[in-house]
Parts: sequence; C-alpha cells; structure tokens
Amino acid sequence: MRIQELVNHWESASHGERTRREFSIHLPLKEAAQVLALAEMYPDCTENQILTDLVCYALGQLKEAFPYEAGRQVAVDECGDPVFEDAGATPKFIRLAQKYRQTLERENRHDTN
Repeated sequence: MRIQELVNHWESASHGERTRREFSIHLPLKEAAQVLALAEMYPDCTENQILTDLVCYALGQLKEAFPYEAGRQVAVDECGDPVFEDAGATPKFIRLAQKYRQTLERENRHDTN
C-alpha cells in the first residue's frame, strides 16, 4: 500500500478485520501531535484507526525493505530461471507473522465462544 492509498482509505473510512488484543504505546510528542492532526483532518477515523493503519503501512514497508540474502537452495522462478532461496529476514518475518496470526485467530475464536 502506498501512502496515497492510505489517505484514500481514511477518506473512505473503511476498516478491516481487527484482533481483540490491544497494544498500548506512548508516542513522542511530535508524533502524537501529528496523529491528532490526522484525526482532525479525517474525522470519520478514530485516532486508534489512524495509528493502526500507520503501523500496518510501516510493517508492509519494512517487509519490502528487508535485504535479499541468497541461500543455498536453488528454486525456479516463473520464467524458468534458477534463483537462490531468500535466506534473509523476509522469510523468517513471514513465518513468524503467520505463526502469530494463527495464535491471534485462535484467541479471537476463543473470546467469541
């Protein structure tokens, strides 16, 4: 998601699936003021929704920024060319994120029963 898409998302006030687990943070003053400014600019979005979207955007950018590290195993890409597996942080991050997503989904199901 590009930053313009995030702004468009706020303007449409669309909200996706959320976890029941809460994360509490204390922002530096400058960033807290910026969140409050965004909340005033986009009154259909709560401060929590803005923070959630910003964290989601930042995590997506972080995942894309992890450097590629050539592994030992060779795979074939969609064009039939050999490529080395990514042995860097990206696959580890994806694996761990999937593990925690499953945990959070179980917690959500447990809380609704």
